[in-house]
Amino acid sequence: MKNVLAFDFGASSGRAILGGYENGKITLKEVHRFSNDPVEVNGTFHWDVLRLFYEIKQGILKAKAAGGFESIGIDTWGVDFGLIDKNGRLLSNPVHYRDRRTEGAVAHSEKYISNDRLYAVSGIQFMEFNTVFQLMALKEKDPAQLAAADRLLFMPDLLSYFLTGEKVCEYSIATTSGMVDLAANDWSDEILSAFGYPKGLFGRLVKPGTVIGALKPALAEELGVPETPVIAVCGHDTQSAVTAVPTLQKDFAFISSGTWSLFGTEPDAPCAGERARKCNFTNEGGCDYTTAFLKNICGLWLIQESRRQWKREGRELSFAALETAAMAAKPFASFIDPDAPDFARPGNLPARIRAFCERTNQPVPADEGAVVRCIYESLALKYRAVFEQLSWCIEKTFGSINIVGGGSQDNTLNQMTANACGVPVYAGPTEATVLGNVAVQLISLGELGSVAEARKTIAGSFELGHFAPTDEAQWNEAYERYKKIVNGI
Repeated sequence: MKNVLAFDFGASSGRAILGGYENGKITLKEVHRFSNDPVEVNGTFHWDVLRLFYEIKQGILKAKAAGGFESIGIDTWGVDFGLIDKNGRLLSNPVHYRDRRTEGAVAHSEKYISNDRLYAVSGIQFMEFNTVFQLMALKEKDPAQLAAADRLLFMPDLLSYFLTGEKVCEYSIATTSGMVDLAANDWSDEILSAFGYPKGLFGRLVKPGTVIGALKPALAEELGVPETPVIAVCGHDTQSAVTAVPTLQKDFAFISSGTWSLFGTEPDAPCAGERARKCNFTNEGGCDYTTAFLKNICGLWLIQESRRQWKREGRELSFAALETAAMAAKPFASFIDPDAPDFARPGNLPARIRAFCERTNQPVPADEGAVVRCIYESLALKYRAVFEQLSWCIEKTFGSINIVGGGSQDNTLNQMTANACGVPVYAGPTEATVLGNVAVQLISLGELGSVAEARKTIAGSFELGHFAPTDEAQWNEAYERYKKIVNGI
């Protein structure tokens, strides 16, 4: 049995999981789970990165007790970063991508470089919190901090730096920034120059599977473990999940479902033409310099943040109870655009959903079940819209959709997705992000030969759910109404 240790950080929690490989199958064993709680201080929304590093150390201790491991890999969400000064010290806690400092950034950035040119070079979907825009806000609002910085490290790179002392930037996470030239697989001199960012701020890009370094001797001694290698996996959790899509097909469509829904495919080359720009798709780098052509959709965040609001109001409601209430609510009563700016920030999402419905002359959801039903159906219909755009952009059709990640456990959304999109849905594995993390470590260690072999191994290690489309006529009618509402017709 080969054991590797995968740390997977999401927007609300993190896990340490031992991945075992034996007799052609991968097994997972969770050894540590912890919350990831952003903190707002003086009007700025931060990640508590020192607490996250503490949890990494706890995970290492628990993994040692559970049998040990031969390597470590870390994946996180994209775009966010820490700044290191010339003495190797973190200048401040990384800022959360939902912080307000980048409001209006996409339009404002055109004074530096046109959006058309920025997209043509980077191929990255325009979202206000992209790293390129976060740095623009920092440069204009806190230039002293940027001037004091010697190196920018994305979140998985920052945590790996705490472990090893090595400062590198992993390729997949770097491509989320909007500053990588995907044709060259390297930082774009043109983009960095246009914004006036010093190139020395950005470290060398390393390919997934590269050994970053070993645990620092003092840290290994503190934890009572060997100086274990730390491997740069696909540091962006989405690309770890794509690595683990359990398919044997060359052309496949996937949704990595969780707080965000990432809907896309893996084409032969980046797609940054007129159609992709019009539909605002993104091209993110993956393992072996592959491209994930996808669109970011506001996903189960809508239900998660609504539940937090109800909890703040004194109502403890489980996800299972909300799902049951949703299925008892009237179908196709009201729709929202999940990606409307109304829903991007934390706060009272149920009130904002009601306001959206009222503003668009729809029935206003009266209770929790109606709100969640509205979210579910709106997400499924959004998926259909993006599914159509995906086929239009790359001129290919897909006969099924693979849903991976934590959201693949939501059978209600899985079935609605099949109904709305009119194709079978294959759901699972739930732990796709961790499996991609584990797979790249096993490839680096020589246990697996390629991503294709890893996908075949994962497909043979875990059972998938299957959802066939039903009620297509009702969903087709609902889709026509949905388009008119979200497009303002």
